[in-house]
Amino acid sequence: MSEKIEFKKLREFGEVISDTVLFIKQNFKALLKVFVYFCGFFIVAGIIASVIQQLGLQGAAKDPGNPFKFTRLDEIFTVSYFMVIVFTLFTYTAINVSILSFIVLYIEKQRKAPSPEEVWAYFKYYFVRVFFSGLFISVFVVIAFTFCLLPGIYVFPAMSLFSAVMVMENGSFSYSFGRSFKLLKDQWWVTAGTIFVIWMIAYASMSFASLPAVFLTMAGTFMPVSNEWSKVMIVIGTIVQHLCYVFMMIPVIGCALCYFNLAERQESTGLMDRINQLGQKKDHLSGLEEEY
Repeated sequence: MSEKIEFKKLREFGEVISDTVLFIKQNFKALLKVFVYFCGFFIVAGIIASVIQQLGLQGAAKDPGNPFKFTRLDEIFTVSYFMVIVFTLFTYTAINVSILSFIVLYIEKQRKAPSPEEVWAYFKYYFVRVFFSGLFISVFVVIAFTFCLLPGIYVFPAMSLFSAVMVMENGSFSYSFGRSFKLLKDQWWVTAGTIFVIWMIAYASMSFASLPAVFLTMAGTFMPVSNEWSKVMIVIGTIVQHLCYVFMMIPVIGCALCYFNLAERQESTGLMDRINQLGQKKDHLSGLEEEY
């Protein structure tokens, strides 16, 4: 069996990606349990809102009295449309906070998977902070990409580390924002490439898994099939698409490994911790020898 993942260590490009996969493999059941406990409600609520929205679009698209489909904005930007956005934001926040809290406790427990009850203490403390901070960060990144592509590309790696800094170091918004950029000093290219590949793996996994669901949803909305069958296809497709959120654990874990890699290069905290632990073990053994 492979040795348990040590987060506080230096890693190269390939090691970050391989250790992300290995960590998920070693702790899959515990991670899945935490995912279901803390993200399940938001995913179910998102499914309900999405089904209502899709059924509304289906009705507007198949309305024989409306030859110009979707000419009214209120047929698209409905209450359910905005509810889908809200629950999507909640889901992404819940995934970030629950998985990062899991990692913090995993390190504190000497590489043992924590229970959902243990994760809850961290989750309820960080959820609101990460949610509102994430809104500002999202707007900041969108503005950076909108006004000029290069600033958006430059800030994206730092903002990918933002949540990890806030949870791992219990940082404020301003501290986490500045710390994210400081960690990237002299390591921007490697980190940006690593994060880009990790996100591509996550999105490719989500897209591949949800591809049949997309076809079902589109078929149920626009194809001339029976009304009952189209509704079934929309419901099944929406459920599958939302279940694919589980793949979002990949970039969260990958960015956490990038954070620890960068922190270790600048501060060597993990190395100092291991040196201290060796010293403690040595003292403990010497005490036993003296008693003997």
